Amino acid sequence: MHEKLIAWVVVAAMLLLALTQSASAAEKTKNDNLVKDGMLVSMEYTLKGADGKVIDASKDRGPLKYVHGQKMMIPGLEKELTGMKAGGEKNVTVKPEDAYGPVNKNAFQEIPKDKLPPNGLKVGAILQGQDDQGRPMKARVHEIKEKAVVIDMNHPLAGKTLFFNVKIVDVQPAPPPPAAGAPSATPAKPAEPAKAATPAQPAKPAEPAKK
Repeated sequence: MHEKLIAWVVVAAMLLLALTQSASAAEKTKNDNLVKDGMLVSMEYTLKGADGKVIDASKDRGPLKYVHGQKMMIPGLEKELTGMKAGGEKNVTVKPEDAYGPVNKNAFQEIPKDKLPPNGLKVGAILQGQDDQGRPMKARVHEIKEKAVVIDMNHPLAGKTLFFNVKIVDVQPAPPPPAAGAPSATPAKPAEPAKAATPAQPAKPAEPAKK
């Protein structure tokens, strides 16, 4: 009788251990599917402005993919996505300070009219050129003066509150980084890290952006 009791205790202990391990594995799988640092996230989104008009959406390009925690997303949106899981939807409001920053007054610059082509002499025209370090840059014509043009090098969404509707499509561990020297793909993103534009004198005459 004593031996049978011991046998039943052993069997019960084994069953309890198996159930504990199963629950632990299920919890681990559940946690692995959450949006957190190091996870490759696929999401659909619609971005609107304060007036309710759509600024950007992923529906025509397919889900956007990014690695969470790698500063591929504006801080205010990335913070709100943390902890979501595949299939989850959320409306997120992002203030300027957590998106593209406030409008930087120092990012407005005057350029002589004779440095621009005729079709760049209109308010709203998008110009592209190079800064003093040879890096590509874009600017928008903000004002036309008698002898000069005022360009705005702020991000187009600087100073704006952004309204996102997002749906998490998939969450997977991010693939390992490519070997040294191998080309790496940069995921598309609706937003870049929030930085105010730094004024720079174009080294070359700006030209209208090609359509």
